[in-house]
Amino acid sequence: MQQQYEDYKDLADSLKSASALLNLERKSQLHQDIITICNHLVNPSFRIAVFGPFNHGKSTLLNAMLGNRTLPIDLIPTTGASISVKYGSDVRTRIMLVDSTEIYRSGTEILQQFAILDGNRQMRKDVASVEVFCPHPFLETGVEFLDLPGTNDRDEQDNLVREQLLSADLVIQLLDARKLMTLGERENLRDWLLDRGIKTVIFVANFLNLLEPDEQKQVQNRLLFVAESFRAELPPGFSNLYRVDALPALRARLKGDVAAANSSGLAAFETALQNIVGILQPNRGSVRLPRVQAIASQIQLSLKTKIDPLALEIKSFNDKQNSKIEIKQKAANLIYKGFATSIGELRDWLSLPKLLTKYQADAAVALAENKFKDWQTNIFKKDLNQLQLAAVKWLYQAYEFFQEERPQDLLIPFPSEPEVILPPKPNNNDDLSEPGSIAVGGGIGWLLGGPVGAAVVGSISYLLNKNIQKQDEQLAKESYHQEVAKLCITAIEDYLSSFSSQGLSILAEYERQAEKVICFEFSQEPVELTNKRESLQQLQNGFNGLLRELEKVKILSNHQFYKEIPKYTNINRKYSPQPERVKISLEKDPAVKQQQEKTAKNTRTRVESVSPPPKASPSPRPEEVEAKFRDWELNEEIVRMKAEMRTPGSQTSKQQNTTQSNKAPNQPKTQTEKDKITRAYGILGLKAYASQAEVKQAYRTLVKKWHPDLFVNQPQLLKQAQEKMHLVNDAYTILSDK
Repeated sequence: MQQQYEDYKDLADSLKSASALLNLERKSQLHQDIITICNHLVNPSFRIAVFGPFNHGKSTLLNAMLGNRTLPIDLIPTTGASISVKYGSDVRTRIMLVDSTEIYRSGTEILQQFAILDGNRQMRKDVASVEVFCPHPFLETGVEFLDLPGTNDRDEQDNLVREQLLSADLVIQLLDARKLMTLGERENLRDWLLDRGIKTVIFVANFLNLLEPDEQKQVQNRLLFVAESFRAELPPGFSNLYRVDALPALRARLKGDVAAANSSGLAAFETALQNIVGILQPNRGSVRLPRVQAIASQIQLSLKTKIDPLALEIKSFNDKQNSKIEIKQKAANLIYKGFATSIGELRDWLSLPKLLTKYQADAAVALAENKFKDWQTNIFKKDLNQLQLAAVKWLYQAYEFFQEERPQDLLIPFPSEPEVILPPKPNNNDDLSEPGSIAVGGGIGWLLGGPVGAAVVGSISYLLNKNIQKQDEQLAKESYHQEVAKLCITAIEDYLSSFSSQGLSILAEYERQAEKVICFEFSQEPVELTNKRESLQQLQNGFNGLLRELEKVKILSNHQFYKEIPKYTNINRKYSPQPERVKISLEKDPAVKQQQEKTAKNTRTRVESVSPPPKASPSPRPEEVEAKFRDWELNEEIVRMKAEMRTPGSQTSKQQNTTQSNKAPNQPKTQTEKDKITRAYGILGLKAYASQAEVKQAYRTLVKKWHPDLFVNQPQLLKQAQEKMHLVNDAYTILSDK
């Protein structure tokens, strides 16, 4: 029993907490019902309410059962308050006023002042509760009576009765045998009792003694039909209709006339009432909980009307935020991928072995010809700028997209121009034109070998053949040429080594700075939405708490628990893509180690020589075309994501785009459009109305096949490739716009 009481107390607290979240008006019916049912749940007494229209003999019946004139009786509706009759050692009255003033008096005379209607038949506004204590053995068993004002008089009294009925474990409905129930009385049975889970109801027919004997049987049968149609839930074997002639019963009790009390029906009713209470009282939960279920259902529905719109609004915000974050993350990863690729290409280009292989020969020749600055500006700097811009453009893409730290330009300076001090020339009587340059040219050609060295050797041989020279002199001069050539080559190697070392260092620092650019902070949640999220959490906690308490007392519910809404976790968070990077270890890279061991030499010479024959422009390699196409794809993807970021409801648009990408385009409206689209599909080698994914794939394939850069050394094919790409681009534009 104690555990049951604790469970009911927890349930009452949960009902109050949940209702507080609804911000109900204190005078609203739901608020009043909640307060009443919560007080009733923790009330240890078994409460019996006497209920009926005014002047039906409610107080008279209770006085007859108590055996004295405890409650006020008159010919007009006098009860102007809800009067609780409880057990006490002697008769006394306690009245609580709304200002918490307590009035405690012996006897019940004070009821005439506080518990009856005034001259205007109005209840007193300052009375909070009225209690009468009486030494009756039935009350001593933990039973209390509740004498309610008569209904069908004033709305104020009806509202009080309706509220108090919820706190009754058993209701005694007084019927007047002299007249049929009115429509209003039948509606009260439905609205005030059945619909609110109050089904433990006993009907008492009064005033049958005032009818003629032949009428009494007919009226009693009619009243029995009314009582049985109510579907009362009483213990098996008990009727829910009893006859009690209230006034004769009271008179018999006051006189101590047992026979008269029995003939009035009072004794039979009291016996049945005591037996019914004896069965229901130990299991009050079966009586009270159905009423709790009705009230709890109203609270849950009211909470859901608040929870569901809030949850939908927050979910919509979360979906939009997640969609934006997903787009930004994808953009950051794409940009970083492009940046890492460009940085990787630049790092590879800066490695000393690559620089020596690609530039040492030409730079040495330019140095020997005194044209090093021209070579550095027109060739070396041009290649460097192209690679630097390829890397920097990704950071500007990131800045435009994320508006984080503004990127700095990547600037790798050139070392000082190399200087060469020529060794003394050997004595020679023959007049050779520009022997220093020939020596440098011959030396470079002899030393380098390969395609570049062969070109230098050819140019030097051409100049040497202008004068007839002796074999021994030639051998001597070749030795001098080689020495000069070695000086130029060493100077260029030192130059490139210094450039590579400094460039790789600058590049590493630039990569670290790039992390501050290719990133974005998660946006702060609006304060208004944060408040709504907190309100939603409170509402859901109240709803779930009530549902748990209902389950503990085995009250079934059609509702499900709400899942806890996740907190907004993107506060003060920053996203930076961190894919696996190819890191160069300066300690383990032999090329870099070689640069660190060398000491740059600052020597300079002005040596004149002839220029080597011009070289044909090499055709771009397929991987270079692939790299260009990859950049184009990345740029196109980033542009699309920017458009999504600017479009309201980007999540919806994304879903629609995903669906549409696998569907055929919309049908054209005119025949001209149809012909144009049909030709476009034909150019791309596709069937009519192929999907956008198929269109893009076909375009990729054709670009890689017919890119003009692949045919720079084949004039006839170059023209054909340009025409083909023009058609392919037009076709792709037509089908992409659909």
